[in-house]
Amino acid sequence: MKRTGNMFNMVFSQENLYQAYLDARRGKRKKNGCFRFEISLGLNLAELYEEIHTGSYKPRPYFEFTVHEPKERIIHAPAFRDVVVQHAIYRIIYDVFDRTFINTSFACRKGYGTHKASEYTQEALRAYSSEAYTLKLDIRRFFYSINRDILRKQIEKKIKDKRLIEIMMLFAPLKDLSAGSAGEDGPSGIPIGNLLSQIYALIYLNPLDHYVKRELKVEHYVRYVDDFILIGLSGEKCRKYKELIVEFLGKELNLTLSRSTVQKIKRGVNFVGYRTWQDRRLIRKYSLYKFKKAVDKGKRESIMSLLGHAKQTESLGYMINILEEIAAPASPARNDGSRVSAAEVVDKCNDGGGVFAQMRTGSCNNGNRLSRRGLNPVYNFAESSADRRNDGRGFSTRTGTDFYDDKFLSLRAKQSRSSQG
Repeated sequence: MKRTGNMFNMVFSQENLYQAYLDARRGKRKKNGCFRFEISLGLNLAELYEEIHTGSYKPRPYFEFTVHEPKERIIHAPAFRDVVVQHAIYRIIYDVFDRTFINTSFACRKGYGTHKASEYTQEALRAYSSEAYTLKLDIRRFFYSINRDILRKQIEKKIKDKRLIEIMMLFAPLKDLSAGSAGEDGPSGIPIGNLLSQIYALIYLNPLDHYVKRELKVEHYVRYVDDFILIGLSGEKCRKYKELIVEFLGKELNLTLSRSTVQKIKRGVNFVGYRTWQDRRLIRKYSLYKFKKAVDKGKRESIMSLLGHAKQTESLGYMINILEEIAAPASPARNDGSRVSAAEVVDKCNDGGGVFAQMRTGSCNNGNRLSRRGLNPVYNFAESSADRRNDGRGFSTRTGTDFYDDKFLSLRAKQSRSSQG
């Protein structure tokens, strides 16, 4: 296997550190850490350069906090100067490792997000009879179970530069090295929140991907971080391959499975935020719940994000219906007594600068005010997204409604009655 050397000076050149700073500040210009770093930008970059090249560099303590969606996780947020260092490393090593990944390993790769993973999964399901089986597996506490000695050996197979590897591994322990606690957390676990942890996760499970494709010779296999599916198997092969994968994970990577699911293709799969069948895709019910809450509270950014998540799924028409119900009481009447449609209410001004009218159009069910500026980008996005399916057919606002169970239909009816009341 070819190894790349002499990377240290390339990664930590003054030019690459500056470009890494530009990458690190993207979307963070209003953050306090970024602002403080920029006040003395030249001095801070010079100090980083000096510390790295003299061997005195150490990451600063993480800021730890807990998130509870979709499940409870402890996040380790690095100091901004350490984010710059990680971006400098990431910019150079990404291509070295990316060319070793299979093309159905998704997450944290350029052009390999949840939408592409979901599209590939549906294409794979369509390639088989509905009576064939899928084997869906999930690794237990993946980030906390990564063995750092194994990870280091995997990195050393591609990178010869020991000085670079030493700095890369500074971002692997969960504990704070500067506080003298290295090794207290044992040999396993990498922090969730580091940029480099994303590529470490890809590197660590890369041997599993090649084992499934080369040794088990599974034609349709897809992985997103620690969730992966083998598609188009017989029931007997599902049981056999599960045993072999459990053995491989334990022996080669010190990992264990948390759960497994074997079911026929006709029952669909729940993967990367979508419920996917051969003939349709829906977003998860919890995503619908979050969308309803965002609409009720008038959170435009959340609404746009969830509409983007639902793009090219049959859920989009159902979500547009919810927006129509909220906007209808707020829309003005024509001379003939009919209501102006939501799309007409939110017409864009013809100033060429993207400025939206600020005229108030009424209030949500909870009293929050809606404006043309608030509604226009939501509706423009929803309507453009509804134009085309993957198969070229158009969506209607009714598309997808029949696929939801009575619980959601009753919630929708209840919401409609409350708005009328």
